Amino acid sequence: MASHPGAASGNSAAALTLAELREFASFSPGAQRYIKRALDIGLAREDAFKRWARNAEETASIRMHYLVYQDLKLLRGNVPDAPHEDGFEHFMALLVRLAAFDLAQGRIESFSAFRFLYERLLGADVRPWLPSAYCAAAALPQIQPERRKMLLQSISEAAATAPGWSLRAPVFFPEWVEWVSGDAAH
Repeated sequence: MASHPGAASGNSAAALTLAELREFASFSPGAQRYIKRALDIGLAREDAFKRWARNAEETASIRMHYLVYQDLKLLRGNVPDAPHEDGFEHFMALLVRLAAFDLAQGRIESFSAFRFLYERLLGADVRPWLPSAYCAAAALPQIQPERRKMLLQSISEAAATAPGWSLRAPVFFPEWVEWVSGDAAH
């Protein structure tokens, strides 16, 4: 039986999407919720106040999130190709600032969740910079010592010392899903 020429690439794309879905499912419910909210804010997908704020405290948190994520505009499309490229220091300073904000919220519990979020916020070309930004942000004094230890222990040696990174863009971008009761479906 002959196969369609695009079938192999379609199968690999489906496998990669499934791997991203599984990775996201492995995160805690709090991390999943935070990632979806951060993507709504960072990618301007939804009005996060309407979608995510359940009380005044969350409204204030979302307001701060919008303010901090303004730096995403400066980072997108300006990822340095090399560590000695002009603007490298400014790029890393902004990336570490964003990472510190997200880690200080207490919902991102691992490098994997951090990488998952930032690949979607900034694209695949940011991957080489993520281990450094994550470690720098996780080691800051605003992160409580026990949490700092947990965060830093979550990055594998392979992730920290990778000789290269995939340029494949992420395909799965988790979103809010409305709850539909069984009665409403009939």
